[in-house]
Amino acid sequence: MLGKIWDEHEILRHPSGPSLLYIDRDMIHEGSFHAFADLKRRGMKPRRPKQIFGVADHYVPTLGRTSSAAASPAIAHMIDTFDENMEWGGVRHFGLTSRAQGIVHVVAPEQGITLPGLTIVCSDSHTSTQGALGAIAFGIGQSENAHVLATQTIWQLRPKTMRVTINGRLGHGVTAKDVMLALIARIGAAGAGGHAIEFAGQVVRDMSIEGRLTLCNMSIEAAARFGMVAPDETTFAYVRGRNYAPNDGEWEGAVSHWRSLVSDADAEFDREIVMDGSDIAPMVTWGTSPEDALSIEDRVPDPASFESADKRKAVEKSLDYMELAPGTALSGLKLDKVFIGSCTNSRIEDLRAAAAILKGRKATIPAIVVPGSTQVKEQAEREGLAAIFRDAGFEWRDSGCSMCAAMNGDVVGPGERCASTSNRNFVGRQGPGARTHLVSPAMAAAAAIHGCLTDVRRI
Repeated sequence: MLGKIWDEHEILRHPSGPSLLYIDRDMIHEGSFHAFADLKRRGMKPRRPKQIFGVADHYVPTLGRTSSAAASPAIAHMIDTFDENMEWGGVRHFGLTSRAQGIVHVVAPEQGITLPGLTIVCSDSHTSTQGALGAIAFGIGQSENAHVLATQTIWQLRPKTMRVTINGRLGHGVTAKDVMLALIARIGAAGAGGHAIEFAGQVVRDMSIEGRLTLCNMSIEAAARFGMVAPDETTFAYVRGRNYAPNDGEWEGAVSHWRSLVSDADAEFDREIVMDGSDIAPMVTWGTSPEDALSIEDRVPDPASFESADKRKAVEKSLDYMELAPGTALSGLKLDKVFIGSCTNSRIEDLRAAAAILKGRKATIPAIVVPGSTQVKEQAEREGLAAIFRDAGFEWRDSGCSMCAAMNGDVVGPGERCASTSNRNFVGRQGPGARTHLVSPAMAAAAAIHGCLTDVRRI
């Protein structure tokens, strides 16, 4: 699949190896001011503004829909500058007051901007999320972003290929988030370095697009260049009728082409990983890397149990930061906060899963829900999910990256322990001194009820 899409977009190949690729979609957020400043300095404008989409998400406040509600005057200025740059460049964009606003990686599939067979870039590593619809989607830096804005092309080295096949079926209470934490725990946070992952197998085929988006979102946490899932009937049904999807007259031709993009039966991959879905349990991280993940039934590992001296040192450092002792049971570990949101797990399906656990119950610790987009928020309110969250004691916020990135006023306090549906548990990721445990939305809801890490299968 990778080769078919890559070859369709390759303009030329440099003798040293990199390809000059045509880019179908460039997604922009507030951090793009560097790239726009570069264009203005050179006296240039975006080459194809209709193929560029701007979404305010990283720095936006979740307790208000104007820049004046931002965490600081500097951030308010950044949001205002984003709007000005979008207007200057003639770029279609979704600002704070737009009903299409949200986290860029939620909005793009939701609006039909992401389609099978496209090449998509954004100055955010989790652009890989959008490969779930059968696209090549990857993050770029701001200098690369300026190049795309000016030329609608980018130089890229073609990655190696890795196929991750997940056979069988997932057990009760096990989700795409758990699959990815189990995979990263198995191959390591650098395990897919230099590769593009294609997810395959019965578990993946049975997943909704929202589950597949979670898989591809977290492929970057294994150091993959991006993740992909071959388009199928589930993909076509999801895409049809969305704002920027092919219209009725174009539909059959588009689907015919999309069907051709799947990997051939005899396709060879540089690396193969096979997992059994029935072996995966609800997962939780204990350290400061997504690879530091275990089943909720397990205990914090002893550094001495690792073969590598470097890994033993890393584990000791992680446990010191997390203030965890070897042998501590993960189930029952006390928490201070719960966060449900981020580009990993803030779609309507994620909110439904959490609300199903919370219905008729109460959170015992502070908890917030930040929908992935304004449309997700509105749908959750129509379905009564927002009322369930509020009745359970959760704060119901406006859409944005929020506590995942902690650059927008939403933070976990120093020394506080948070169960989070986000994708990274790095040191300080959710705020200076914050301690993050990555979990699925259902696991986060269970944690909020009990005030500690809890096996959702027991509820």
